[in-house]
Amino acid sequence: MRDLSAVIKAYDVRGTVPDQLDVELARLVGAAFVEVLRAGSDLGDSIVIGHDMRPSGPKLVDAFTHGVTSHGADVVQIGLQSTDGLYFASGSLGVPGAMFTASHNPAQYNGIKLCRAYAAPVGQDTGLADVRRMIEQDAIPAYDGQPGSVSQRDTLPAYAAYLRDLVDLTKIRPLRVVVDAGNGMGGHTVPVVLDGLPLDVVPMYFELDGTFPNHEANPIEPDNLRDLQARVVTEHADIGLAFDGDADRCFVVDERGQIVNPSALTALIAARELAKHPGATIIHNLITSRAVPEVIAESGGHPVRTRVGHSYIKAEMASSGAVFGGEHSGHFYFADFWRADSGMLAALHTLAALGEQDRPLSQLLAEYERYVASGEINSTVADSAAKTAEVQAAFADLTGATVDHLDGMTITTDNWWFNLRPSNTEPLLRLNVEAGDQVTMEKVRDEVLAIIRGGAA
Repeated sequence: MRDLSAVIKAYDVRGTVPDQLDVELARLVGAAFVEVLRAGSDLGDSIVIGHDMRPSGPKLVDAFTHGVTSHGADVVQIGLQSTDGLYFASGSLGVPGAMFTASHNPAQYNGIKLCRAYAAPVGQDTGLADVRRMIEQDAIPAYDGQPGSVSQRDTLPAYAAYLRDLVDLTKIRPLRVVVDAGNGMGGHTVPVVLDGLPLDVVPMYFELDGTFPNHEANPIEPDNLRDLQARVVTEHADIGLAFDGDADRCFVVDERGQIVNPSALTALIAARELAKHPGATIIHNLITSRAVPEVIAESGGHPVRTRVGHSYIKAEMASSGAVFGGEHSGHFYFADFWRADSGMLAALHTLAALGEQDRPLSQLLAEYERYVASGEINSTVADSAAKTAEVQAAFADLTGATVDHLDGMTITTDNWWFNLRPSNTEPLLRLNVEAGDQVTMEKVRDEVLAIIRGGAA
């Protein structure tokens, strides 16, 4: 029995190529995925497959395709595509999908993101554990029927048209926009989506190159935004956009070259969605700024707080009927995009909001940036639970403080809050602190870090 716990993870398949993820494993995942879908009676007519610009993608796609067709399912290959482009294909065609990408990971990685029809996520609790079990136990059911067929389809034009129907940019004022694609899939999708709009696009690193020669395609790390920040200033641009490797996340830089807090974008887009859907529910995870639920309530909406992670966001959106969900990691989810995340759709909303009025982006977003945040701070610990308990004990007698354990531990007062939660995959504790002013934020941050990093637990 082989152990695939290091490769088939909570939300996707991911590993280094070829030592962890090779063509044989890709073939087996394809075959097992078909059987999981068949067992749930939601196989449908075909499975749509896309891949990003990583050099290992085409061979892995071919192997996965063989696994799928050898178990009787048809395949529609859409070639080079962003992850949200794959979700569009799954949603618009009403079929399950597989996207070959390792998102923001370095060049030696690749992976597979699976979804059911209409972009419904596949994670450990919704089929991925069954895929892993079948492969580990050599228990993929035999199939001796007619093999499936393979066809190719270009879904990029329809994807672009669909997004532009959701957000109308044709009447905005002209904007100068610097876009850093990080040599990822934004370089493939941005020119098609933004073509013909009143935008003067300045491209950075649009060449598709899975070796990432300029910087990692991971814009959540500030170092990877420095080139964009400088270029926005030198170009006298109105806005800068940065996409990760598979272009499902978007980060924004304002006209001063300052990085925009993703919580501010969540609040901005939430207000826009509530203007279209008065009184609707909006999802936000528990490490977004407290400005987010404030803006939602002020805009007449119903804020719902959830755990960190796309599976929790999407599940809560489905059960609550929410129209939009935002995460501080730069993932934005839209009910009118099959509840899937789309960095491009978030970018279009931001461009529309900026172009529909005359203020610069920094002034437009000022009303949504009400607090001071630490950003996520990671600490290596031997025992996350013990350290968390130690921190909770230190704040136990604080008057007016509340504690909850929705995801890790969150302690909240009138003027500040912090969340401490363990990593699912590493011996890390992740700390996020927010306060009404810089001095208070730093005081709370330093007090918590002194406890986390000061003992042996």
